[in-house]
Amino acid sequence: MMVKADQRHLYVQVIEHLKRDIETGVFKENERFPSEFELARTLGVSRATLREALRVLEEEKVIVRKHGVGTFVNPKPLFSSGIEHLSSISSMIRDAGMEPGTIFMDVSETNPREEEIAKFDCSRNDSLVTIKRVRTADGTPVVYCIDHVLSKNLSAGTEELLDNSIFDAIEKSGSKRIVQAVAHIEPVGYDDEASSILRCGVEVPLLVLQQHHYSEEGEMVLYSKDYFRADKFNFHVVRKRV
Repeated sequence: MMVKADQRHLYVQVIEHLKRDIETGVFKENERFPSEFELARTLGVSRATLREALRVLEEEKVIVRKHGVGTFVNPKPLFSSGIEHLSSISSMIRDAGMEPGTIFMDVSETNPREEEIAKFDCSRNDSLVTIKRVRTADGTPVVYCIDHVLSKNLSAGTEELLDNSIFDAIEKSGSKRIVQAVAHIEPVGYDDEASSILRCGVEVPLLVLQQHHYSEEGEMVLYSKDYFRADKFNFHVVRKRV
């Protein structure tokens, strides 16, 4: 179908046309687009106009271009969350109508290093627990979680940690309640450990969410580093004018 002329820029019409084709299933998730020549001819526009439309769609993460391979439709994230809200991964998965689970776990206790002593404001003789888990959605690995917490702030044993949130394990001890976190998000193309565990290759990027969690008294209680599959998760933030 040809793109009809109207008062808007032609490339804007192409963008809307291609988005509509994706929404209606003309082009499906992970499907490769026709060549630029074929697509431009089908839409009745120049290749320059098409390229500008594709550039915008790539910036909006609607499509992804793979050098030497082609242009593909990006799958929509299954999970979307406002990063301004402190919610567990299990809650995010349940909100999407899927069942959360854990298929991998490793727990170790060590004495904190200098940087960890500074972070937690603890002593060298304290015991730092490192918990590694893979969170699943309907059995599919979607997040690799690494959590660090002082053992004195935990009430749960290893078996209980397998099926419960770290927040619950900390707050059940009765001494601390997490009320806020400072978060940093960084995109990562590939990570040897996380990408392998999450069963995704170099073509699936990761979103790394690092968070310092604080109690009501301003004490850092938990440090977490979570690797999210970027094709499954989307984060947003509400900004207000001040």
